[in-house]
Amino acid sequence: MSAFAAPVVAQRGAPDLSAPLVVLLHGRGSNEEDIIGLAEQLPNGPAYAAVRAPIAEGGGYAWFANRGIGRPVAESLRSTMDWFRGWLDESAPDGRPVVLVGFSGGAAFAGGLLLDDPQRYTGTAILYGTLPFDAGVPVTTDRLAGARVLVIHGDQDTIIPRELLDRTWNYLDEDAGSVTTAVRDTGGHGLSTTALVELQQWLGTVLTETGAST
Repeated sequence: MSAFAAPVVAQRGAPDLSAPLVVLLHGRGSNEEDIIGLAEQLPNGPAYAAVRAPIAEGGGYAWFANRGIGRPVAESLRSTMDWFRGWLDESAPDGRPVVLVGFSGGAAFAGGLLLDDPQRYTGTAILYGTLPFDAGVPVTTDRLAGARVLVIHGDQDTIIPRELLDRTWNYLDEDAGSVTTAVRDTGGHGLSTTALVELQQWLGTVLTETGAST
């Protein structure tokens, strides 16, 4: 039995349970209501679900315990990923396309899920965050071969350590084997208009190219 409560989920979009599922993962200290509004600005067709992270923290919620910003505790990440997969595998059985869109801490969580099981996801967006290096998930050459990934980083981001941002960028751009769309935003740690347009276009393309659009 999970040590965490049942997931709290905000939903928008298609009610059809066979429609592609886009899962929105909020940042650390936030919640599902803060990110579900993003669905209103993304392509029509999919179902959108924003899941509340399971660890209460600072008036909001977190996806894992930290050793420092962008550095998950491996055991914590493992337990929350298993909890999340329990919900996802019930909500989206095999055959239903799933796209992850994570912001900041949610981006690190999305990256952990992708690295843990690359074949599970139709696409993964890593927005203003990093992959969870040294946290118990494989970060090896060609680990993400063929996976569709969007990474957007802010040049003026002072929240996430630059070393981790650069390591994430270089891995996804060079070593992961993923089909990566990499975007540098001139702003800081927040979704800009430019980034939103890139996300809209990437998501539409991923759903169309994989036959997941409705």
